[in-house]
Amino acid sequence: MVATAERTEKLLTMQTAQIAPDTTTIRSLDWDRDRFDIEFGLQNGTTYNSFIIRGEKTALVDTSHEKFRQLYLDTLKGEIDPATIDYIVISHTEPDHSGLVKDVLELAPNATIVGAKVAIAFLENLVHRPFERLQVKSGETLDLGNGHILEFVNAPNLHWPDTIFTYDQKTQILFTCDAFGMHYCSDATYDEDLKSIEADFRFYYECLMAPNARSVLGAMKRMDKLGTIEQVATGHGPLLKHNLMELTGRYRAWSEAKATAETTAAVFYVSDYGYSDRLSQAIARGITKTGVAVDMMDLKSADPQEVNELVSHAAAIVLATPPASGYFSDQAQAAVNTVLAAAKDKQAIGIFECYGGDDEPIDPLLNRFMNLGLKQGFPSIRVKDTPNEQTYQLCEESGTDLGQLLTQRAKTKKIKAIDNELEKALGRISSGLYIITAQKGELNGAMLASWVSQASFEPLGFTVAVAKDRAIESLMQVGDRFVLNILEESNYQALMKHFLKRFPPGADRFAGVKTRTAENGSPILADALAYLECEVSSRMECSDHWIVYSKVDAGKVSNPDALTAVHHRKIGNYY
Repeated sequence: MVATAERTEKLLTMQTAQIAPDTTTIRSLDWDRDRFDIEFGLQNGTTYNSFIIRGEKTALVDTSHEKFRQLYLDTLKGEIDPATIDYIVISHTEPDHSGLVKDVLELAPNATIVGAKVAIAFLENLVHRPFERLQVKSGETLDLGNGHILEFVNAPNLHWPDTIFTYDQKTQILFTCDAFGMHYCSDATYDEDLKSIEADFRFYYECLMAPNARSVLGAMKRMDKLGTIEQVATGHGPLLKHNLMELTGRYRAWSEAKATAETTAAVFYVSDYGYSDRLSQAIARGITKTGVAVDMMDLKSADPQEVNELVSHAAAIVLATPPASGYFSDQAQAAVNTVLAAAKDKQAIGIFECYGGDDEPIDPLLNRFMNLGLKQGFPSIRVKDTPNEQTYQLCEESGTDLGQLLTQRAKTKKIKAIDNELEKALGRISSGLYIITAQKGELNGAMLASWVSQASFEPLGFTVAVAKDRAIESLMQVGDRFVLNILEESNYQALMKHFLKRFPPGADRFAGVKTRTAENGSPILADALAYLECEVSSRMECSDHWIVYSKVDAGKVSNPDALTAVHHRKIGNYY
């Protein structure tokens, strides 16, 4: 395997490598990208992976992000004469993978675009020129010659509705685009160092794939029928070969745990309209944090019978405002009417605007559901400007609020079921009182914590248990920084009362609280006894909590003679 790299001042580099006979990857390495489409932060940059398969005919699987235009096209020309490309396989049409399709078509005007039906329709709006096309479905094949027979697998909602996987029967490589990927930039083409990538692999799954866990399992069932898979060639991060079984096994286990939840929320969005796709993903991500399963469905292509079945067994409905006019408004409006016809009282309803320029008004739509007896699961999300970090945080927190509403009764039942003597004994474990505060870009968060314990001397470090459905959990990924504020025995009531209250989605947790800024950018509470500036080193999953281990970078005590506030519980099965 030979790899070449070329660095620019903007920390954008290119890498090529032969990954199998007649198969080359072109990897666009974005070393310093710190956010991905605003929705979530990145600690280690990202890559955009493209692939060339040479048989008697030549196929290009995906392209790259438009920021790599000249670098990518020059690298492509160094590997192959673009005019000889016979097929361009579109795994899905998100711009980070298909952003240069138009440019490649100009160099390969006779190439045939290969993709799912929805992808072909999307590309017509992106390319704005005639092109040859081949629409494919699961099980269909394309023979490139010399044994390279490409077999296609439908994988909708991973994480766009038009996603397909491509399997080369000769090399036994499965090209999966977003699925099984990660935002992790390094010179390593493959996944040799599992420890260095597993936190980013999990974070990527939670952000993009967890809201579509049932779709993940559906795609993996279709993968199982392909036979031996030697490599998974992902669209982001290193390719999977050395830890292939381990990492795909984790996907399956995580998805099975989420998909088998007793409670389900139906999330309806409008693909390729405004910011509907991304906003719906953020809401779904918040819902899944509470242990509620999510089924996502595109209003543009929804089958009425499937809509009816989904709504009939869902405990909640989340609905994007459909376009009031336009070429696909009739389809979306018809799907909304089907949702209304299938909805029933006692379900929860949440509605969000898409900022598509022609959204159906929220209030008349909400009233139609409320008149059917549905209850509002979260305040309607009204998007009046281009969505930013706070918008996506609002969406995620709204989804979490909805999920907590749906699971409240089950949690109460579980609490009552625990043995009385056991819960009393467990409650005798005492702990201190602390407030975690975090700032990441424009996002901030805080929570009252008591499950905190020093865990190491070298480096100085401690662990804290963070419930999975806490909003601040998203700001405590590996590499994130925060402050642990230690409360004083004689001066903790006001702060505890403030941070114990339930904040509505998007609310400022620090309104009315005196703070100053730590060196790591997070708020320090002025009335705290002491504070520690921390960085998350690792996370361990424990059913309904994450155990977050953090190293301590700095700290200070404001009153050396004062004592830490101590929390004594009477029972141990809830806070």
